[in-house]
Amino acid sequence: MTAIDRYQARMKRALDHIDQHLDGDLDLDAVSGVAAFSKFHFHRQFTATFGVSLHRYVQLARLRRASKRLAGEGARITDIALEAGYETPDAFARAFRQRFDQSPSDFRKSPDWAPWLRALQPFNSARSRLMPTTFMPDQVALREVAATRVAVFEHHGDPATLEATIQRFIAWRKAAGFSPRTHPTFNIWHSERRPANPADYRMDLCIGLGEGDRIEDDDETVRAGLIPGGRCAVLRVTGDTHNLEPAALYLYRDWLPSSGEEMRDFPIYCQRFFLDEPELGTAAELFLPLK
Repeated sequence: MTAIDRYQARMKRALDHIDQHLDGDLDLDAVSGVAAFSKFHFHRQFTATFGVSLHRYVQLARLRRASKRLAGEGARITDIALEAGYETPDAFARAFRQRFDQSPSDFRKSPDWAPWLRALQPFNSARSRLMPTTFMPDQVALREVAATRVAVFEHHGDPATLEATIQRFIAWRKAAGFSPRTHPTFNIWHSERRPANPADYRMDLCIGLGEGDRIEDDDETVRAGLIPGGRCAVLRVTGDTHNLEPAALYLYRDWLPSSGEEMRDFPIYCQRFFLDEPELGTAAELFLPLK
């Protein structure tokens, strides 16, 4: 085992301890001791390794468990709040609404999984950093894909501003009544994930349109578009689908050279969707258009 393997094993031990002791003391002293690191440096080590602070990770882990209890059990909200480490239901409700954009009682009645999944993205990304996904040739399927009419919401500019564009896209989608359950979500990438000049970054956020769906002529927010049909190499990704770059790199670097296939003149794109049980996360299918 290399030095980096030993280091990562100690950090993973900290995550496993948090998972198993959500009802216990998970302050800096306790968690750094489990990993056998100095408490004076561990908070920086944790953030550098996982991209999220220890405090926020623990809070998300507890709120994640609490939300699942709200959605699936009959426990009182007061009891769930205390179990999550909050002294009062009001404090729990404020934290829950801040993270998930809905109150605990509303979530219990009708969970809105989209903001829930967005809020937990740092939690899922943290775990995936020490458990990288590997892909194999038999995971790539060759598929004949039908053409899809889409409403296109463009982002052109620094990737750092993409989240603001996504929020505008979500707001427009809600106002238009195009639910992710009935109208599929697509992303089309026209540039590298990190171009040399950030201003050159460009991607489209799209909604699949049904036969009777129309875009208003005076709606300057979106434009009508088409994802052309044809043969595609399709790679399915589950779990943390926030960063699909590893999957795209696998298709370009490993699968394509050994496949003997040639690419069509259309960008790589993906379709995003919920799993059958939304609390399990999202999935994405990455499409590499082929001749």
